[in-house]
Amino acid sequence: MDVLHMTSRKRETYEVRIEASLLWECALGIAAFTNTRLIDTLEKPKESWDRLKKSLSKPLIEDLKFVEKNNTWKSLLLLLHQKEFQDLSEFIIFLDKLDDEKLRFISIPYIGIKFEDLRMLAAEGDQSSRNRLKKQTEANPFFPDYIEFVCTTQVHTLRDHLKNVMTRWYEEVMVPQRETLSQILSRDKQAKEKMNGNLKPEAMVEWATGGITYLPEPSVHTVLLIPQSIYRPWNVEGDVEGIKVFYYPVANESIYPDDKDMPSYFLVQKHKALGDEVRLRMVKLLKGSNRTLQEITNELDMGKSTVHHHLKILRSARLVETQDGKYRLKENAVQTLSNELKQYLIED
Repeated sequence: MDVLHMTSRKRETYEVRIEASLLWECALGIAAFTNTRLIDTLEKPKESWDRLKKSLSKPLIEDLKFVEKNNTWKSLLLLLHQKEFQDLSEFIIFLDKLDDEKLRFISIPYIGIKFEDLRMLAAEGDQSSRNRLKKQTEANPFFPDYIEFVCTTQVHTLRDHLKNVMTRWYEEVMVPQRETLSQILSRDKQAKEKMNGNLKPEAMVEWATGGITYLPEPSVHTVLLIPQSIYRPWNVEGDVEGIKVFYYPVANESIYPDDKDMPSYFLVQKHKALGDEVRLRMVKLLKGSNRTLQEITNELDMGKSTVHHHLKILRSARLVETQDGKYRLKENAVQTLSNELKQYLIED
């Protein structure tokens, strides 16, 4: 159908902002350490995580068990979005001054502007509102239990826990590598800010995140890009009122600035992912059509946990994604792989 355009209004999009801080890396480190189901897919070898665990103090280990049980890493991230904190002490002072209902409110996940009244009432102790929020988020694997915890636990218990786990992780894990990490995050932020002036917002998000296509939404005015190294190769997605957040993996060039021959992280990960017979079979299978986990398991006659592990690796390499409950091959990512390799080989 032909359309007669009688307006000068352009399609709205979002603006892109970039922030970087060791505090984000600290909170995400706590989240990664306590995400036992995902930890074997991270770039950092499991042996390194095991060594780290052995080096931690008993009080921090207990804090982390509490995080794993109640997913309080989510509270840390939501609280860090309240302002650009200069350092840990400023964040701790902020926590101390925050009144009880406000702390609960911030810690409850933002799920849309139309649910903000429920969020406020739940923070004030209204059980009906709390249950409605839990019902609304039941598709999320941990939100309902997390909402129940935030709304019913003693605020002083939550506040003290958040202060303790953040402080102990920062002092025991972050301080020894603070200078190196600060330089990595700063370099990556500068590189992204430079590119942000040359790309359209949607292209900028896709480039920074290594392949995420994020189309404008009516309620989202800003995309906030936050570099992180601890969750590589994964992007971690979040929502704040009016803002979509991507904690994206820092580029190889930011980690190894003096190595001019360093290949792109995702170029390496794609080749690693395809350098396995089982995963190549999966790619060929998905080339035919989208499949559920059970369908792939049946077709390959393998254990579901093994299949799931291989699919995680393909997803982390941005070769496979999920869509409507099925796994889908990102054919463009496969088709452009040879061009990416060629580009790397001819670069001066």
